[in-house]
Amino acid sequence: MILTGLREDWHWLDGRIEAISAEIVAVSKAEENCANIMTIPGIGPMISTALVAAVGKGEAFDRGRDFAAWVGLVPRQFSTGGRTVLGRITKRGSRYLRMLFVQAAKVIMMRPNRWPAFSFGAWLADAAARVPHNKAAIALANKLARTAWSVLRHGTRFDAVDDRDMVADAI
Repeated sequence: MILTGLREDWHWLDGRIEAISAEIVAVSKAEENCANIMTIPGIGPMISTALVAAVGKGEAFDRGRDFAAWVGLVPRQFSTGGRTVLGRITKRGSRYLRMLFVQAAKVIMMRPNRWPAFSFGAWLADAAARVPHNKAAIALANKLARTAWSVLRHGTRFDAVDDRDMVADAI
């Protein structure tokens, strides 16, 4: 009897989660800023709606680095005598957004065969070869956060064309 009731509660919660997820997807498609952010690889409805809800158009930040610092995705600096040592990420700021950006980065890191399709694919391949996997994922999360801020602030869509390829074609 108790197990039957718990099973019904579980099914009710599953239905509620699906309904709320469908609402989030509908809002993300209807809202222009969310739709623009979702053009960035690895960013879907959950991240786009959370980002727009948290920062609006990103006008509170002067640059993408300020936004990434607010999220907590920049390294802590220890400086003395002209020598700067970068440590772990600060983990200050928005814990929820930081978690979402890191998850998006780790999803991208799982599929290296798709990296060339992204404008940051060459950078990511180089970073993955130089540093440990998790450190590269955090660096990618930082890059995704900065890119998302730029897309929000300028009201444009993400362009997957690499700028270096455009310069090489122009020469």
